[in-house]
Amino acid sequence: MSDERPPTPRPVNLGMGRGPGSGRGGIAFGTERAKNFKGTMKLLFKYLRPYWARLAIVFVFAIISTSFMIAGPKLLGDMTNDVVDGYVAQRTSAQVFSKLPLGTKLPANITGEQLLTRLPTNELQKIPAAEKSAISQVNFNNGHARFNFHSISDLAILLVIIYLVSAGFSYAQSWLMTDMVQQLTYRLRHDIAHKIDHLPLKYFDSLPYGEILSRVTNDVDTVGQNLNQSLTQIITSVVMIIGVIGMMFTISWKLALVALTMIPISLGLSTLIIKRSQGYFMGQQDSLGELNGHVEEMFSGHVVMRAFNGEERSIGIFRELNEKLYGNAFRSQFLSGLLMPITQFVGNLGFVGVAVGGGWLAVQGSVSIGGIQAFLLYINLLNQPITQAANVANVLQLAAAAAERVFDFLGEEEESPDPAKAKIIDGVKGIVDFDHVKFGYLADKTIINDFTAKIKPGQRVAIVGPTGAGKTTMVNLLMRFYDVDDGSIKIDGIDTRDMKRAEVRKIFGMVLQDTWLFNGSVKDNIAYGKDNATMEEIVAAAKAAHADGFIRALPGSYEMVLDEEAGNLAQGEKQLITIARAMLADPPMLILDEATSSVDTRTEVLIQSAMERLMKGRTSFVIAHRLSTIRNADLILVMRDGNIVEHGTHNKLLKENGFYASLYNSQFTEAIDYMQGA
Repeated sequence: MSDERPPTPRPVNLGMGRGPGSGRGGIAFGTERAKNFKGTMKLLFKYLRPYWARLAIVFVFAIISTSFMIAGPKLLGDMTNDVVDGYVAQRTSAQVFSKLPLGTKLPANITGEQLLTRLPTNELQKIPAAEKSAISQVNFNNGHARFNFHSISDLAILLVIIYLVSAGFSYAQSWLMTDMVQQLTYRLRHDIAHKIDHLPLKYFDSLPYGEILSRVTNDVDTVGQNLNQSLTQIITSVVMIIGVIGMMFTISWKLALVALTMIPISLGLSTLIIKRSQGYFMGQQDSLGELNGHVEEMFSGHVVMRAFNGEERSIGIFRELNEKLYGNAFRSQFLSGLLMPITQFVGNLGFVGVAVGGGWLAVQGSVSIGGIQAFLLYINLLNQPITQAANVANVLQLAAAAAERVFDFLGEEEESPDPAKAKIIDGVKGIVDFDHVKFGYLADKTIINDFTAKIKPGQRVAIVGPTGAGKTTMVNLLMRFYDVDDGSIKIDGIDTRDMKRAEVRKIFGMVLQDTWLFNGSVKDNIAYGKDNATMEEIVAAAKAAHADGFIRALPGSYEMVLDEEAGNLAQGEKQLITIARAMLADPPMLILDEATSSVDTRTEVLIQSAMERLMKGRTSFVIAHRLSTIRNADLILVMRDGNIVEHGTHNKLLKENGFYASLYNSQFTEAIDYMQGA
């Protein structure tokens, strides 16, 4: 479409030689570190504000699930103590009975407490305290110790119930959390889509499409996946650490102190790794956006790239970007991968310390065997949340890096808002006034210097001039893709800045040099500009654009589905469909930007006749490089260096033998020279 566009603030040639501001040109962004982790997380939690109630339920469920899990090792220890006590009682029962006074008669069933009271004092003092405790807990039947199977079975049933309840609450909180995070990502994508609708065109002219798509897809997915993983782990880890430490102290404060010495060591080492890896996570997301931008550019311009033998350049750039992504990803993943083995190593040191210390305390009778077993299980449980806490910090870095890119996008400056009391034109006449218009894509570089023209209703206005003269820029200003820096553009006496942008654009129908068709049927593509268009109207528009013939020859006719690039149509056929779209929309004013440049001469003649009918009674702006196509224009505006240097009809301008005449004659001279050379 354009012969001049806003220059990109950070242009870098990525192989295809596109000029600044192409909109799809590759732009290399420097690897950035996460600039504001706390600020990004605050914004992220603001997004979670509508889900605070659900988040609170998730946290309560996580606390309940973790609390029941913490109770498990203690019950297992109690079961072990019951078994050990029964075994010890059986082993010592014969010795105890042998020490009873001769002739002592015992009832058929007697408790261990009752048995110990019948021993002589001197014999009772010889029995170790641990064995006394074991015997006191056992019942005897006819002189034989019985295991307390009732207590063991009760503990086993209780343990199964606890683990089932813990699993149930864990499942519920996972389900709620997943649903909540998916709603959050849905909202982020919705806000991004809304933001795209309100961003000025200059933003898209300064970034490759792949970079923008990466923020919509990769970055939002990264935020969702890592947030889902980290939020519940945070509360689970905190509850687990507090609960496990509390249970440790109930078993043995000495062993608890040994275990606690490992925590600051683990956290200190984890903090060092996290700080080192933080910048690489941001670099990974940035590199991924750069790579997506290049791949999108190469696919969209694949034919041109192959035609100019750009494969090696493209592969070289891809390799460079891919190596950059590999470097950032490798470093971030390698450093984050160190967290698990380091915390496990430190945890194993604590495990060894507790095992040795617990064995010594067990010999002293300070801790039961079941207590040691429970304590060792708690050591493993303590290592798990410490590792998770380190992993959560790692995951939050990646989420923050991705969220920062998303929020940077959402924080971009939007178009100036439409006026609160916007004016509406009822019954457009088609009077257009360009009043001393000045404009530049950059503040220090003016492209349109002093454009003044008055277009009467129904006039067919051709805008001509060399490349870079400002022709398409005037169309961009007319459609309010950009606003003028000075002066004004009025339609029927109303300044377009006093109207809503949507109302301004509703007035115009556009047929551009660069065709745009979406993934859908031919029928849907033609009807894009008119809601509820009937099939009869669609066919009539196609016939008027001389597109009906080739459409009916397509497989499926009007129902044929076009792919995203409409690669299953010739360029001229695409153009005819876009012309049919404009005809069906039936707008009061038209803009034709090289609308027939992609069709053959015979089809061009047919389209010109259709355009004659379409433009009849409508104010029309025609941009053309082939000056032979605009000879019948009511007014020709000749632009040069952002100014109107000549204006008038075709014959009048030729008689003046000025700049227009030189442009017009040069085209025929080039054609004659070409024919003579051939």
